[in-house]
Amino acid sequence: MGLISGMLLGIVCGIGLMAALKRMMRYRSNKRIAKAVDVKLMGCLSRDDLKKVCGDNFPEWISFPVYEQVKWLNKQLSKLWPFIAEAGEAIIKESVEPLLEDYRPPGITSLKFSKLSLGTVAPKIEGIRVQSLKKGQITMDIDFRWGGDPNIVLGVEAAVVASIPIQLKNLQVFTVIRVIFQLTEEIPCISAVVVALLSEPKPRIDYVLKAIGGSLTALPGLSDMIDDTVNTIVTDMLEWPHRIVVQIGGIPVDTSDLELKPQGKLIVTVVRANGLKNHEMIGKSDPYAVVHIRPLFKVKTKTIDNNLNPVWDQTFELIAEDKETQSLILEVFDKDIGQDERMGVAKLPLNELVADAAKEIELRLLPKLDMTQVKDKKDRGTITVKVLYHEFNKEEQLAAMEAEKVILEERKKLKAEGVIGSTMDAVGSGVGMVGSGIGAGVGLVGSGFGAVGSGLSKAGKFMGRTFTGSSSSKKNGSSTPVNSVQENGGAKPLKTVLANTD
Repeated sequence: MGLISGMLLGIVCGIGLMAALKRMMRYRSNKRIAKAVDVKLMGCLSRDDLKKVCGDNFPEWISFPVYEQVKWLNKQLSKLWPFIAEAGEAIIKESVEPLLEDYRPPGITSLKFSKLSLGTVAPKIEGIRVQSLKKGQITMDIDFRWGGDPNIVLGVEAAVVASIPIQLKNLQVFTVIRVIFQLTEEIPCISAVVVALLSEPKPRIDYVLKAIGGSLTALPGLSDMIDDTVNTIVTDMLEWPHRIVVQIGGIPVDTSDLELKPQGKLIVTVVRANGLKNHEMIGKSDPYAVVHIRPLFKVKTKTIDNNLNPVWDQTFELIAEDKETQSLILEVFDKDIGQDERMGVAKLPLNELVADAAKEIELRLLPKLDMTQVKDKKDRGTITVKVLYHEFNKEEQLAAMEAEKVILEERKKLKAEGVIGSTMDAVGSGVGMVGSGIGAGVGLVGSGFGAVGSGLSKAGKFMGRTFTGSSSSKKNGSSTPVNSVQENGGAKPLKTVLANTD
């Protein structure tokens, strides 16, 4: 009896094990098939779709095989980092401190490095792709990631408080760097290097501010001021199409073909705004508009008191360096005794404009250009502008390059005289800035003070390097027009009216 029971138990257990094994094999097979389907589907996704699924921190080469892995380069970079960091610290300190002064908000009297160390952790290059090969040039895109341990302390002084050391902690950088090598027949075979950050994907620079021996609340809005200043400097100097041009080898070479040049002029008439949201407890807001392509060269309209449907009808001239990537930014502020409050912002991409064709456009005002984290999405009214884009010929381009240098010098004089608190302040028609006369040759007369600006206006030399400025930047929250800078996203035009240019 025991033998029969043992045989039956063995048969049952054997059948159970075989059934379980078959079930497990079928489950693994289904999982492999499902995974293969997922991999195939992900391989068909576009860049935007993949970013929605995986987020911003995926290595570019995973989905896009044009990016090649460079593990060998990362190993060498780790070994060389102590020497690269030491040289980089000297270059950053000498080049960025003057920019901190130019971009310094009016609430801050001094902004300098108290301590600067790039740390011991080397950046990581996730992938490299060769974008183009043409005679005399090599263009590469580098997927750059850095979560280092730098020690960066800013000495911040304000009129109402003593010096406050502010430390930038947990610095992380995620961006794609475009590098262009200009080749030569002489050793080291490279005469110049162009460096820029691609605007897509948007560069990300994350950090945490911490006051050393004090509190960030000692100066209200200090954290936002520093965020705006840092973000604007980075993007306004480096984001493509703007770039840094570095000469190599110590032998002077012509880098004019590598530097960014003005492409055209935008004639902007700020006509009116309608249905603005009131920001006053008593009475109505006192709105004015700030217009710019580059944050460093802002202009503003007159202030219309106690009116939510203001009519300005003022014309300005702005320089565009790259029509395909730059945008016109329009902001409306409420004039207050203290800090002016932003009522709305809109963006008009220049690539939507046809050369020498006048256009009237009504744009919807938004709380921020990046609406992903905005909770209050109530209507903030509209702003109407007339725009005319004119593309420069060679003579007009040279005139624009000279004119923008004059404009920058005028802004520095106004800052020294105390008329404006920062070179990033919006300049109004009452300041007396002289027109550039760029449009005289084509019959396009400016507003009387020709607010123009370009990356070349910031061109300068330090340690044998030629620098060229940049355009777009990022903005968090509302602030004074001094710090208002460009953000992601944009506003769709509500109404477009084509005008006869004759």
